[in-house]
Amino acid sequence: MNKNLLLFLLVIALCFTSCISAKKTTYLQPIETAVDSVLSIQRLKKPYRIQVNDLLSIRVKALDQELVGMFNPIGETNANATGEQAMYYDGFTVDLHGNIRVPTLGEINVLGYTVEEVQEKIEQELLDNYFKEQANIFVTVKLAGIRYTTLGEIGTGSQVVYKEQVTIMEAVANAGGITEFGDMTDVRIIRQYPGGAEKIHSIDLTSITATKSPYYYIQPNDLILVNALPQKSWGLGTTGIENFRTAASILTVLSSIILLSTRL
Repeated sequence: MNKNLLLFLLVIALCFTSCISAKKTTYLQPIETAVDSVLSIQRLKKPYRIQVNDLLSIRVKALDQELVGMFNPIGETNANATGEQAMYYDGFTVDLHGNIRVPTLGEINVLGYTVEEVQEKIEQELLDNYFKEQANIFVTVKLAGIRYTTLGEIGTGSQVVYKEQVTIMEAVANAGGITEFGDMTDVRIIRQYPGGAEKIHSIDLTSITATKSPYYYIQPNDLILVNALPQKSWGLGTTGIENFRTAASILTVLSSIILLSTRL
């Protein structure tokens, strides 16, 4: 009987030490010493610089729109394409050399430039070689959505958000959120940099200080990786009740084995 009691206590102890704390499953928890709940978000200080495989949307406008028709997508071949499909057909992909191919203008190097700099570059090229100031040429260049990939304990796959800036909270929500077994304290961001370099950054989404992280805003081609907590590999539940049920089942089996062995 003493053996059964000891076994019961051990299982119960394991049950409650293995459940996942609420602190590990709650986003952006305030610092205990904070006197108010004012949220301070670290805004992007450096503009994004274009990389290989980025997709750009370029539009040229003028007083006489027919004059600039050759620079804009015709849209006839893929009239039924919408959203991301339309951008795939009509957008300009940055090749391995950092160039895009623009009708009539040919190849233009954009690697390492901001979208504003590319805009000025194309506009100046048009004014120098094709139009006069009186044409009132107006060029807009935008990233064709922020594309990123998610893996692990989060909705897996490639995601696209059509905004100028996207926080990691928005990216996580767009992917369906982090599962109950995801390690929110160490969300990894694998980021590409000009020149082909990749770096791994970490951000703790359970802390309010995440909003001040330089990685709070994601960038195009980011890979967001959420590893599993140890509880998943243990095969236990996320709450004390779930673990208690598992422990009770284990205790029942072990007790039956002990009883059978003492009768033999």
